Amino acid sequence: MTITTPMNGRKPAPRGPDRRYCVAPMMDITDRHLRYLLRLISKRALLYTEMITTGALLYGDRRRFLRFHHTEHPLALQLGGSDANAMAECSALAAEAGFDEVNINVGCPSERVKSGRFGACLMAEPEIVAACVAAMTAASPIPVTVKTRIGIDHRDSFESLLAFVDTVAGAGCQTFIVHARKAWLDGLSPKQNRELPPLRYEVVARLKRERPHLEIILNGGISSLDEAEQHLDAFDGVMVGREVYRNPFVLADVDRRIFGDPRENRSTEEVVRDYLPYMQAQLKQGVPLARMARHLIPLFAGMPGSKAYRRVLSEDARQPGAGTDVIEAALSCVSAARETSQSAAA
Repeated sequence: MTITTPMNGRKPAPRGPDRRYCVAPMMDITDRHLRYLLRLISKRALLYTEMITTGALLYGDRRRFLRFHHTEHPLALQLGGSDANAMAECSALAAEAGFDEVNINVGCPSERVKSGRFGACLMAEPEIVAACVAAMTAASPIPVTVKTRIGIDHRDSFESLLAFVDTVAGAGCQTFIVHARKAWLDGLSPKQNRELPPLRYEVVARLKRERPHLEIILNGGISSLDEAEQHLDAFDGVMVGREVYRNPFVLADVDRRIFGDPRENRSTEEVVRDYLPYMQAQLKQGVPLARMARHLIPLFAGMPGSKAYRRVLSEDARQPGAGTDVIEAALSCVSAARETSQSAAA
């Protein structure tokens, strides 16, 4: 494949959404309910769906997988697959549904994705990823990006990473989201693969230096906005995962500090109350309260009343017919504890 680079080394404007701060795709976490909640905290961060396989999208409940609220924009759909025709068809569906980007998963190390011949194992087969990129780009007007690792197993040299990126870039991909850890496909669980292989930011930084015309987004181990800002000196953007779920309010100042949008921050209680109308509408459509309330559990961590708040949500939201009065009851635990604390300090 021919590798194309900009004339005079100039970097082209990134295609698609602004990727300076992204929230990673996370299985069983970044569903549409969490994304709506996160959008109440940050209007500018780029959100990603959970990984959806081509088989699930083409032969499963397509409406459920492609459904999202209009306020979730900018929003990217992550796909898992390796058949170029299926990936192209799914890319066209993503564009038709209104997504702003479609991303190929070349980073997940689980046994399930390995047996399905997608995810991190595809780092060993860059020609397949390139064929998918070419077919998807031809089938859809929205940008196609790739999320990958720095290597797999013993195939972890910089030369291997560069060869992979060059092959895929030659097919039309200009944006690579790089998890700065390699993946062990045998012997480590997905959780261990997120924690045990050491972070090697210097490898991703070298990739950016040697391929300055590509948009390189850094992923892995970023836990604060201060860290994100520092990484933006070397990279085009950052992607944050588990830290956002553990502490959604890590997004509270992203719009101002990363995107220069002087949007006023709201309190945790205000965000929860803004979430209530959405929950009420979803309840009318048959969505169980627990499916939405689970995303609220981390919000008041470390604050007075947080333990009682979590207990109410964890237990009462699971009851048959539970409604948003459960959320009100949980909030009252926080309010009562705060008043008690203020009275004791007076």
